[in-house]
Amino acid sequence: MASYSIVVHGPSRSFAPDDPFLEGAVSNATVQVHLGVLSDQLVESDEQAICTLVELDIECLGVHTGETCGSEGDNRIGFARWQLGDREPSNLIELVVQPATPDAAVEAARSVFVEADMKVAVCRDFSGRILDRLLRPYFNDALRALDEGLATAADLDKTVRLGLGYPEGPISLLERVGLARHHDVSHALLEAYGMPGYVPARRAVVAKARQR
Repeated sequence: MASYSIVVHGPSRSFAPDDPFLEGAVSNATVQVHLGVLSDQLVESDEQAICTLVELDIECLGVHTGETCGSEGDNRIGFARWQLGDREPSNLIELVVQPATPDAAVEAARSVFVEADMKVAVCRDFSGRILDRLLRPYFNDALRALDEGLATAADLDKTVRLGLGYPEGPISLLERVGLARHHDVSHALLEAYGMPGYVPARRAVVAKARQR
């Protein structure tokens, strides 16, 4: 079993203060977990640890580690617990690795989260990782279809649920969990990639404006 210690920089995006994961931490562990890290903070690699885990938001791990000619990578690994809007975080952890990340560090990181009853997916270092890059254009398309009068919100949601087997349609899901957060994530990915699918839909822009 991989032991882990926790270094708190600020409020964690992945774990609430009473989360059992925090209670499982020990001192002088083989894996060091940094929570609440800001994008302008640099987390140094702990050479005594097998793995140094850095909690990410939308940004790349390279923001924290630096990059060198495509050969970057040490025992620092990024991670983010998938969360949609204001919902409770899911049990999916996206691990972010770089080209030269040691296999031992990846296995240690995976072990920490699997033993905490979480599912783990490993990806390379891209803003938004896997899920946000795939889902945000889908959500924006659904919101634009509603604006264009393709169908009512109820019919759009029903079509997705019955046709694709999703438990909830995109319109009701976004309105329930937070259109403003969807705006923020889409806008960040638009700045990173410049792709039209990431342009926040009108309804997300309105929700963000009303939040201020």
